[in-house]
Amino acid sequence: MSVSEHNANARKRNARKDLAIATAVVAVGMVMSGVSLMQLAQGQSEIAQVPSPQTSPVVPAGKQNGPAEAEPGGSRPTTPAPEPAQPDADAQKAGTQPALPPAPAEKVAPPIRDK
Repeated sequence: MSVSEHNANARKRNARKDLAIATAVVAVGMVMSGVSLMQLAQGQSEIAQVPSPQTSPVVPAGKQNGPAEAEPGGSRPTTPAPEPAQPDADAQKAGTQPALPPAPAEKVAPPIRDK
């Protein structure tokens, strides 16, 4: 038996093996589809249930009388009025700190020269 005959036989064997695997995958998919269709036909589907609505509105923490009521066509009520964020004076002076220390000198490449 020559090398070319051996390679041809190996290719045929691999092709048969690949075909068998592909056939098995398709068969499993068809079986799963059939089972799903049978369950749908019998009405064995599970439906998620929505919880019943609450009877009283939830009062946010820190409010005794609950949220302000919205009026049709009016502006959105805010109680109390929102205030802008005011950063700490020291935080403004310090600025953003680098996440990592600077690289050692031997790790930094020389600057790129213009041509």
